[in-house]
Amino acid sequence: MPRTVLIVDDERDTNDILASLVRAREFEPIQVYSGSRVWAAVAEKKPDIILLDLMLPDMDGFAVCDKLKRHRETNLIPIVMVTALHNEDHQLTGVRVGANGYLHKPFSPAQLYAAIDEALAWHDEHLNRGTRGEINFDIRSELTYLQQAQDMLADMFAHTPLTERQVKDLKQAIMEMGGNAIEWGHNKNAELVLRITYRIDAEKITLIIQDQGPGFDPRNLPHAASDEDPIGHVEIRNEMGKREGGFGIMLARGLVDEFHYNKKGNEVTLIKRFLESS
Repeated sequence: MPRTVLIVDDERDTNDILASLVRAREFEPIQVYSGSRVWAAVAEKKPDIILLDLMLPDMDGFAVCDKLKRHRETNLIPIVMVTALHNEDHQLTGVRVGANGYLHKPFSPAQLYAAIDEALAWHDEHLNRGTRGEINFDIRSELTYLQQAQDMLADMFAHTPLTERQVKDLKQAIMEMGGNAIEWGHNKNAELVLRITYRIDAEKITLIIQDQGPGFDPRNLPHAASDEDPIGHVEIRNEMGKREGGFGIMLARGLVDEFHYNKKGNEVTLIKRFLESS
């Protein structure tokens, strides 16, 4: 059976052009003209890929994409944003909500087909990767970091029994600890590489976050919240002139089953077990 493409664009001429182009590649187009029609179309047709306009009459494409990527049933459907907006901030927002590609109008057939092929390859890679694997994230930019974080989210949905809420919580823990490593371990030095490694096996997911900083003693952090005194650090941070916060380690520790640093203090391991989540 041919692969199906859900086309979401309120401009009927553009929608028809996209439908004609995907037919030429022997895909079956499914055409809708508003964001509110997407959910029913996805549930009924189960498309292999979605071409999503950003500027829809009832809601923007970012909201549509974000909702689809937050649910296990639809997270692995690749989404290519198709838009006349060329602003880099829009592209960054698209990546942040989980978009798998970004196609600018006007586009050539070759550009469309390349975006579709790349998005479908992403789907196949994450579907077939298996329950064991290791991926290293060499993070040098926010865009790269967000893209790879969304890939990790897709793997959690595809290869773990974690609930959607648990996946969201685990992602939050990773972002907190990654942010700490960049801010404190690297002192916001963009030239240093932060490495996040994750391994999924039958019983658990293990995440290791390693920075290139000198390390620290996690037992001696007066400017960070502690279980014994969750808000005592606030005054200390004010005296030190640090920004509001300091809850990252305590928050992350509460979201996983195991949490520990290496002796140097520049590598933290987080473990979430599936048995306790079932």
